[in-house]
Amino acid sequence: MKVSRVYNFSAGPAVLPEEVLKEAADEMLDYRGTGMSVMEMSHRSKAYDTIIKEAEADLREIMKIPDNYKVLFLQGGASQQFAMIPMNLMKNKKAGYIVTGQWAKKAYQEAKIYGEAIELASSADKTFSYIPDCSDLDIPEDLDYVYICENNTIYGTKYKTLPNTKGHILVSDVSSCFLSEPVDVSKYGIIYGGVQKNIGPAGVVIVIIREDLISEDVLPGTPTMLKYKIHADNDSLYNTPPAYGIYICGKVFKWIKKMGGLSVMKERNEKKAKLLYDFLDNSKMFKGTVVKEDRSLMNVPFVTGDADLDAKFVKEAKEAGLENLKGHRTVGGMRASIYNAMPYEGVEALVAFMKKFEEENQ
Repeated sequence: MKVSRVYNFSAGPAVLPEEVLKEAADEMLDYRGTGMSVMEMSHRSKAYDTIIKEAEADLREIMKIPDNYKVLFLQGGASQQFAMIPMNLMKNKKAGYIVTGQWAKKAYQEAKIYGEAIELASSADKTFSYIPDCSDLDIPEDLDYVYICENNTIYGTKYKTLPNTKGHILVSDVSSCFLSEPVDVSKYGIIYGGVQKNIGPAGVVIVIIREDLISEDVLPGTPTMLKYKIHADNDSLYNTPPAYGIYICGKVFKWIKKMGGLSVMKERNEKKAKLLYDFLDNSKMFKGTVVKEDRSLMNVPFVTGDADLDAKFVKEAKEAGLENLKGHRTVGGMRASIYNAMPYEGVEALVAFMKKFEEENQ
């Protein structure tokens, strides 16, 4: 049976490495002689214990995670962290948020439920098309932490320099740039992300948290399931974890190691992004929506300036096997998400199609 694969530019759930999918397919009915699928396996079994421990060890190796950080495999997606973070970290009931898009805004609004959330900077004035200058923000002394969303999936922006938090804990949502390039984990108090963009299937969120931030001292009324200490003390097995999702993440970590690690991922991602951005910068029809210095390597929004033409492009691209290119409703136009697993050939096919479309619709 010939499998017909499209180039999937979805923002998430998103493209996964083909060899990972094939390996998972081979193990679907019988995982390594256990006679059962990982989908059916007890999370307390010896076989599964090996899966989750290996996944953590590989992630620690890839990211060079220091020993004084815990790795937690949790549920609820990145959005549940919007509440979990203030519940666990807001000791002074005061936190600073830099609002660079929809998800940072949602996190900021959620934090207001638990204490005083302060907007330290925002790029809402220009539809989040840039990252504000965060080198000298007015940060109150008694802030519990400073929060950012590092790569903005919808708007296609990325922090190239982390904010100067003036000694305060930095919390970062990296959902859409997770494992796309090397990162210095020691610069963060918490670095976390949903895995459904660059790492695995929807349903898992990975939280990397400095151990001194894990304590019994949480806001009154914090549910047991939303305490970092509970999950840290139980090695992410306090309750039944998203077992199959973690298994796929583990396979993706091994794929990244095999490819050469995060520096190789960054090179691959820069090469793909350059191909697309160079075309956009020279096109008479298509325009990128982000200021050059803040462009994401992962999410590339672009427009023609004509809603009907945009719709025609998305429809014809789909017919040509280029899927999920419709932009988010708040930006309009198109968006190509070109995560780790998107091959260079996929971006080549997209650019070739854009050239052809431009010639035919001038």
